[in-house]
Amino acid sequence: MKIGIPKERREGERRVAASPETIKRYKAIGLEPVVERGAGQGAAIPDDAFAAAGAILADTAAVWQSDIVLKVQRPIDEEMGFLRQGQILIGALDPYMNKDQVEAYARAGISAFAMELLPRTTRAQAMDVLSSQANLAGYKALVDAMAEYPRVLPMMMTAAGTVTPAKVFIVGAGVAGLQAIATAKRMGAVVTATDVRPAAKEEIESLGGKFVGFIPEGAATKGGYARPLTPEEQKKQQEIVAEHLRAQDIVVTTAQVPGRKAPRIITAAMVAGMKPGSILFDMAAESGGNIEGAEPGKTVETENGVKIIGAKNLVSRIAPAATVLYAKNLLNFLQLLIDPKTKELKVDTQDELIKGTLLTQSGSVVHDAFKPAA
Repeated sequence: MKIGIPKERREGERRVAASPETIKRYKAIGLEPVVERGAGQGAAIPDDAFAAAGAILADTAAVWQSDIVLKVQRPIDEEMGFLRQGQILIGALDPYMNKDQVEAYARAGISAFAMELLPRTTRAQAMDVLSSQANLAGYKALVDAMAEYPRVLPMMMTAAGTVTPAKVFIVGAGVAGLQAIATAKRMGAVVTATDVRPAAKEEIESLGGKFVGFIPEGAATKGGYARPLTPEEQKKQQEIVAEHLRAQDIVVTTAQVPGRKAPRIITAAMVAGMKPGSILFDMAAESGGNIEGAEPGKTVETENGVKIIGAKNLVSRIAPAATVLYAKNLLNFLQLLIDPKTKELKVDTQDELIKGTLLTQSGSVVHDAFKPAA
């Protein structure tokens, strides 16, 4: 079977769905990798590296003729025309925000797997693209915020006097938030963080941060995400956050829930109460924003001298590292679809990981969250 790795064509996307290491692994399990020329350019992987690993270099059309196609982001309109019946498509397909495209996969007769729908289980950790990419994004968010900050993060004691450490506040202690906490601590900042999930307080403190806020009863969902807060809970959380923001130098917000608009946590009134020179970094800007006034891919400066940075495909800006992890996630998942004895495709819908990610099969939308209403 041929496995195709096209060049990503969405604006700003530099990652690629395979690495030379995973190409070697695909060859070892009996697959024939076909990589589009130039696919790895944005991730600092030259064509020669893919070829040396055993891949066939080809043009766009030839890559899309493969039995299995691996993608980072969902196909653009031009690529949708290449889909053919019986083909397998695997990638971060963003189905909640693109339900019409899910139906198009069904009409094309392909089996489409959305990696962000992977159940959050121990067995799935090696395939969890959300976690691997969020980990890097949390690091990059803190680094970018620090680059905009006009002072320094660590305490510095010199003959001329002492520079006090920056105060960094992380909103949301998921994978991205925890990495942002760890990065800020390594840089010498005084770090605080908040989250509404019960496990968050212990996780924050384990990294040297101080927990701020309160934890509502039953705040975490089965999938490990935070449930929507009640109006009363939202008010209490906002009061705590608003008071804490006044003394902060850098704030990174990470709160996102798949399939829903990002919760608004920091209002314009809260921003107005912050110190001049403070930096706000909104990692959820593309999904609605945690911070009022944040714009994806832009830096906005308020009247009181606070900068609001809106993330846009943040992890793509560290594509070489992100590609290594993403490609390995796909490799681990794809091995579930290959019979180890016959080396043939075997889509076992009784497997919870396969069932949880499978959007379409045999001309129908099969995922419960996207089936047309009866």
